Amino acid sequence: MPGTPQPRTWWAPLPPADGAAVMATGVLSVGLRLTGYEVLSRIALVAAGVAWLALAVDFAVRLLRERERWAAEAGTPAALTAVAATAVLGTGVSALGWQGLAGALLALAAALWPGLLFLVVRRWERHMPGVVLLACVATQGLALLGATLAAAVGAAWLAHTALVFFWLGLVLYAVVLWHFDLRQVAEGAGDHWIAGGALALSALAGAQLVAARRSGGPYLWSDDDNGVLRTVTAALLVLALGWYCVLWAAELRWPRPAYDVRRWATVFPMAMTAVAVLSVATVLGIPWLRGPGQVLLWIAVAVWLAVCAAAVASIRSKAPR
Repeated sequence: MPGTPQPRTWWAPLPPADGAAVMATGVLSVGLRLTGYEVLSRIALVAAGVAWLALAVDFAVRLLRERERWAAEAGTPAALTAVAATAVLGTGVSALGWQGLAGALLALAAALWPGLLFLVVRRWERHMPGVVLLACVATQGLALLGATLAAAVGAAWLAHTALVFFWLGLVLYAVVLWHFDLRQVAEGAGDHWIAGGALALSALAGAQLVAARRSGGPYLWSDDDNGVLRTVTAALLVLALGWYCVLWAAELRWPRPAYDVRRWATVFPMAMTAVAVLSVATVLGIPWLRGPGQVLLWIAVAVWLAVCAAAVASIRSKAPR
């Protein structure tokens, strides 16, 4: 009948880009835990988990019932948020001591990664928006969760595997940056921030790899190799902070106040930069970085709240009256 809601009408509007909301919320949870706000951290992690479950069910339903739509969306760079969001959620879960669940999430993310990456890479072209950099983000997400679990359970093989993904992620960043349209810095709808967020995530993964070696577990790599890893991690953080400044300057120069789902891909890099600063401060022994890291974290929280309010307003404006 005309006007009768079709099944899943509330469900169908969920695009793959909504995975960035899970990523942003999950990273905020990690940052809040690092700064001692345990209750807020757990609330954010639960919110990220609920959103992840909704998107996971949607992913499965489309795969089983809407194959053409699933195939079309799986080939877009935003589909890689499935990998990155799963890895970020697993990192938060690991911090609670639930290593079994974190391991299951790592296995799921690792299983999704090659197929989705292949579908996305074969459609690459020049002058793409910032979402193309999710190829690096998804790969470094695996490195981050692998390193976190390796430190927690003392698994040398997992640390070595995470290190491989870390270097692969850096190679992918260099390759993907060639496809990124730099004009997006002035014109992008929010996902252009991933250019900096990918480097911040890489710095965080590097810090976790250094922490894995220091965790008292089995021997991982030599002092020289560890020195290189520390240097690269510090350099990545400097580059990420450089991008952060450039991207904020662009926001002030070319304001884009209208809500877009891709704005969640702005919150994620902001939060990731804060968490990377806080983690590097601890792991590399640079305590004065904690102050700036906390400032960056609360900026990310404020932007998260603003984007969340805009998202709710957008949903209400589209709801039938």
